[in-house]
Amino acid sequence: MEVLQLIATGGSYRDVASRLVISPKTARHHIEHVYNKIGVSTRAAAAMFAMEHDLVSR
Repeated sequence: MEVLQLIATGGSYRDVASRLVISPKTARHHIEHVYNKIGVSTRAAAAMFAMEHDLVSR
C-alpha cells in the first residue's frame, strides 16, 4: 500500500526507492507488481485507483 501511495502522490522510481531504502530497480519491480495487482498499466491509472479507494487524499 505504501508503494501505491507514493506513486499516486507523484513519487518517481527514485523517490520510492529513497523512501523505502531500496534500489531504484527494486522499486520499479514493486511498482510493476502493484500495477499488476490492481489491474492497471500506468501511473495515472494507479493514482486514480488509489483516490477511488481512499488511499490518498484528493
